[in-house]
Amino acid sequence: MSTKKILLLAGDFTEDYETMVPFQALSMLGYEVHAVCPDKTAGQTVKTAIHDFEGDQTYTEKPGHLFALTHDFAGVKVDDYVGLVIPGGRAPEYLRLNADVIALVQAFNAANKPIAAVCHGAQLLAAAGVLEGRECSAYPACGPDVRLAGGTYIDIAADQAYVQGNLVTAPAWPSHPRWLAAFVKLLGARIEL
Repeated sequence: MSTKKILLLAGDFTEDYETMVPFQALSMLGYEVHAVCPDKTAGQTVKTAIHDFEGDQTYTEKPGHLFALTHDFAGVKVDDYVGLVIPGGRAPEYLRLNADVIALVQAFNAANKPIAAVCHGAQLLAAAGVLEGRECSAYPACGPDVRLAGGTYIDIAADQAYVQGNLVTAPAWPSHPRWLAAFVKLLGARIEL
């Protein structure tokens, strides 16, 4: 029996919970999760940042952990994967400047493979041009990015998720239970208790 593979796209200062929790949860379900970062290889790490909501005008940011990458970005082939996870944090802000990252997101979308993007992950969807005529949730500060990319920003509570076609999007890490459940459902997995 072959293990189904999921690609998780990370970068320095990716949001800690939005990277670690999907990686661990999807691995627990039996998926082989390849965590990659452009210009880094398996065994290297990215720094994470913890974003929290403490009553300020925006989220606070604290140092997170070192997250170990499990695969080389240079070896990624879309055909090897059943889905893509795009965590938020500050990483999407600069990863969207990488032409290979943009091409990768476009290829996953063109193949109609499930894509789970949370928080600032919508910045990569917008930069890749895959939101035209689509509906997408994101961290509220990314709403303008979604609209400028021709999409409709869906404003939902931080613990909710939104599905349209192959996209599963959510505002922030409090949505993990719904966001990951919706993504796994799109992947075709059945969980029976």
